[in-house]
Amino acid sequence: MIRRLFQTKSIEQILSDADHPDHRLKKTLTAWDLTALGIGAIIGTGIFVLIGTAIVGDAHRPGAGPGIILSFVLSGLTCALAALCYAEFSTMIPVAGSAYTYSYATLGEFLAWITGWNLILEYGVACVAVAIGWSGYFNKLLSLAGLELPHWATHPPGGPDGGVANFPAAIIVLLVTIILVIGIKESARATGIIVCLKLAVILFFIAVGTPAVNADNWTPFMPQGFAGVGAAAAIVLAKSSDGCLATGPCG
Repeated sequence: MIRRLFQTKSIEQILSDADHPDHRLKKTLTAWDLTALGIGAIIGTGIFVLIGTAIVGDAHRPGAGPGIILSFVLSGLTCALAALCYAEFSTMIPVAGSAYTYSYATLGEFLAWITGWNLILEYGVACVAVAIGWSGYFNKLLSLAGLELPHWATHPPGGPDGGVANFPAAIIVLLVTIILVIGIKESARATGIIVCLKLAVILFFIAVGTPAVNADNWTPFMPQGFAGVGAAAAIVLAKSSDGCLATGPCG
């Protein structure tokens, strides 16, 4: 029984199984589609949702202040190293499956099973964080237009200020799920459009915000020292990597 739990698959068998007519995946994604998927996964939670928490900090972590620039540099270096590892893995085992397949080939079936379920859990937690962040921005946009959703429709149950459910977050998850169910090509096309929109927003923000930069606000540059920079880097990396590092080459 123990031997069966930790039995591994050879690379030859993995490649053979992936090329079986019943299991073979249709290659429909182009180089642009894959690039857009990568950019879309990177430019997300860490920039649009958690940047405020990383700068200011919270009750559990110190903030980076203006040193958030260094936090993103550290996160970028870490992502680059992880990407190089995945690039090496993907050339050794060029099939879909990401960390699950790598674990199956090296550690055995049982640990691969645990890895697969951990990935599903990670994707679920990441979706929750991003959906809640999107809901917050959506509610803010409605308030600027003079509209406001009721409290019970934008907060989960529990606590003194709890509501019924965060309906905007649930709706956006449902819409994205529908797109994914329709097909990978349609999903990639929608991702490409959203990525172009993201890049346009960032470029617009840079163009409009650059003239308003006040260097006096950069002092002190690291109010909490390097501990704040490291904590902010961990926040940004943990949430940004939910969408990019975990997927690996399986996209």
